[in-house]
Amino acid sequence: MNQLQAMRVFVSVAEHGSFGRAAASLNLSNAVITRYVALLETHLHTRLLNRNTRSISLTEAGSAYAQACRHMLEDLERIETQIAHGVSVPSGTLRVVAHASFSLHDLTPLLKQYLAAFSQVRLTLTLPHRPVDLIEEGFDVGIVAPRQVSGGTLIRRPLVTVAPVAVASPAYLDGRCMPEHPAELVQHTLLAPSADIHGNEWQFVSTEGVRKVVRIEPAYVVNNSVMLRQAALEGMGITILPANQVDTDLARGALVRVLDDYEIRDADKELSLVYPGRRHVPAKTRTFVDFTVEWFRSQDTARHMIIDTSGNN
Repeated sequence: MNQLQAMRVFVSVAEHGSFGRAAASLNLSNAVITRYVALLETHLHTRLLNRNTRSISLTEAGSAYAQACRHMLEDLERIETQIAHGVSVPSGTLRVVAHASFSLHDLTPLLKQYLAAFSQVRLTLTLPHRPVDLIEEGFDVGIVAPRQVSGGTLIRRPLVTVAPVAVASPAYLDGRCMPEHPAELVQHTLLAPSADIHGNEWQFVSTEGVRKVVRIEPAYVVNNSVMLRQAALEGMGITILPANQVDTDLARGALVRVLDDYEIRDADKELSLVYPGRRHVPAKTRTFVDFTVEWFRSQDTARHMIIDTSGNN
């Protein structure tokens, strides 16, 4: 027996007071209606309807059961409406996991604009310093570096690659010789990300393509680039940081480029948008994915316009 359908049939019979009218309203035959009611009575081991040749009426048990069925069917309809609404309209809580250092510096404007555009969505942001299982830990979407997340079949959409730069504060360089060659870094105080993030070697390539590897012994190591930037601003030494995190500092002179004629290799920060590869993606996730991709695209376009404008000057 399809018990849910049997309950719908019984409620219709109770409301119409007639097998025939219930059959017409549900587009079923009288025989099917009669059979469903009989199956329910057999299942419950009780009579639900009093029948005679002219009319039917609810027994005491039938009246109680009809009321309970109505409540349950109304609850089910409400739940189904909420689920369908969530699939088509962005709503509910969106759980985002994101790269900690990047998020502290660049992510808030994106999140602010998204929440302004989709006011029915609530946002929970997690910034881990460890690998995460996206599905196992219940995240809807991630803005992460390669190998930062795992978990089943994931869709990955590249967002941005940020090149590193070597920087120091004017206060640190005051009275010291500005290094002109990577080998001269050993004469300086170095600040570095932890070895598991970047390793113990900094690799430089000159404009002529000459590669130089410097094995470092840093005076200060930290696994967060925000802290690393603060240390550089305080004049603690020379470090390498993602360019986007120090653009403003360089523009206002709080930091200066070191070894500007060299490219730093194997220290790029790559970020991707990651989300479960499900057939039915909730509206809150779908809109966040589309919004984030477009936001990064517009940011990249703006950066190129600034570069082109400055080049023309």
